Amino acid sequence: MNKKISMEHGAGGFYSQELIKEIILKNISLKNSGSFGLDSLDDGASIIINKNNKELIMTTDSHVIQPIFFDGGDIGKLSICGVINDLSVMGAKPLALSCSLIIPEGFDTEKLEKIIISMDKISKEVNVPIITGDTKTIEANNLNSILINMTGIGECERPIRNSGLCIDDDIIITGDIADHGISLLIKRNGFNFKSDLKSDVAPLWNMIKLILDYEKEINKNIITSMKDPTRGGVASALNEMAECSNVGIRIMEEELPIKKEVIAACDMLGLDPLEIANEGKAIIGVNPKYSHKVLEILKNTEYGKNSKIIGKVIDNNRKKVILESKFGTKRYIDIPIGDPIPRVC
Repeated sequence: MNKKISMEHGAGGFYSQELIKEIILKNISLKNSGSFGLDSLDDGASIIINKNNKELIMTTDSHVIQPIFFDGGDIGKLSICGVINDLSVMGAKPLALSCSLIIPEGFDTEKLEKIIISMDKISKEVNVPIITGDTKTIEANNLNSILINMTGIGECERPIRNSGLCIDDDIIITGDIADHGISLLIKRNGFNFKSDLKSDVAPLWNMIKLILDYEKEINKNIITSMKDPTRGGVASALNEMAECSNVGIRIMEEELPIKKEVIAACDMLGLDPLEIANEGKAIIGVNPKYSHKVLEILKNTEYGKNSKIIGKVIDNNRKKVILESKFGTKRYIDIPIGDPIPRVC
C-alpha cells in the first residue's frame, strides 16, 4: 500500500479497508473480550456481561464535515446519530454515550451551543444519555473546524452481524439513498439546483427496535444482517455484507429508491448514487418468509416510510454484488476506490 496517508484512506472504500487490514489490524494484539471484536470489522465489538445472557456492544466514530451546518442537521446531530445507528444495526439498544470535542481557537460559542442543543435533542428522542466527555481546544492555524468523537455502548441478547446473510434472504433498504452526500455537495459548492433536498441524518433505534420486537413476538431470528450505508454508500455496505457472509447479492435497479433530484445531480456531476454516503438509512437482510411483514412495520415509521425490498442474497462464491437493470443487463457493483464527496461524515 501507499507509504503516505491520503484522503482516500478515510473514505470507507478500498483504500480504507487496505489501511485497516495492513497497518491497524496487523499491529494490534487481537484479544476479544466478547464473541467478536476489531478483527470482525463489524460496526462495533461485544463485551460479555454476566447478566441475563446479554452482551455489551461498543462503538466509536469521529466526525469531520464541511459545512458543519447543513439542510437537515449539523455536525452535532450527525455525530450522535452515527453512533446510535452503528449500535442499532447490530441489534443493540443504546445505553450511554460519550462525546469528545476538539475546537479550534476562535470558534463561535453560539455555533457550539447550537451543536450541543442539536445533540441533546437526538439524545432525548432515543432516550440515551451522554454521560461523559472531553473538550480540547487547538490553535486556529492547526484546525479549521470543530471535530467530534462519539463513543456509544449498547446491549443485546443476539448481536446482528455483517456475516449473517443467508441464501434467498431479501434485502431491504429503509428509504431513499444518497440524500445526505448530494445535499451537502450542493450546499458546499453553491450549485443552483431548485430542490428541497436535505440530509437524511436521523437516529434509527426507535425504528429498528420495532422489527426486533417482532422477532421476539414470533420467537424467530428473522433479521440476518444489518448495516448503515454511510461512507462508501450502499455499494460499500453491500460488498462488505456479501464478503463477510460468503454470498452474493443481486440488486434490482428499478427497485432502488432514489429521488429525481439526486439522479439529476449525479448525472450532471458523473457520480454514482450507490457510492454516496447516507446518514439515516439501514440495509437489512431478512428471512424471505417474513420480509413483507418487516417491510410493513418499517413503512409505518417516520424514518422507514419509503422502505423497499431492493434485492436478494444469491449463491455466488465470488462474493460479488450484481446490479440488474430493468432491461435485464447486469453489472458488478464494486467497492468504491475513493470518496466521490469527501468530508461529509
